[in-house]
Amino acid sequence: MGTMATAIDNKLRAALAPVRLEIADESSRHAGHAGWREGGETHFRVEIVSAAFAGQSRVARQRQVYALLKDEFAAGLHALALTTLTPDEVARS
Repeated sequence: MGTMATAIDNKLRAALAPVRLEIADESSRHAGHAGWREGGETHFRVEIVSAAFAGQSRVARQRQVYALLKDEFAAGLHALALTTLTPDEVARS
């Protein structure tokens, strides 16, 4: 895991205590597109399952994640593809 992925992992674990957190660097799929840079770590797919999302809309959950990662966006993170679920939502699927 690179430094940006590690920072994302650390911040989300500390703030949201997820029961599942998967982070995939998809930067290579975006080569030549806006925000891409040599070396990757600009575009990530994140799946997070946390009880902290209970009672929140999908948009509110995503805003929460984006707010937690504001420093990473300022440092070059360009895009996240987010899946944000509660443990109950996972159990029902």
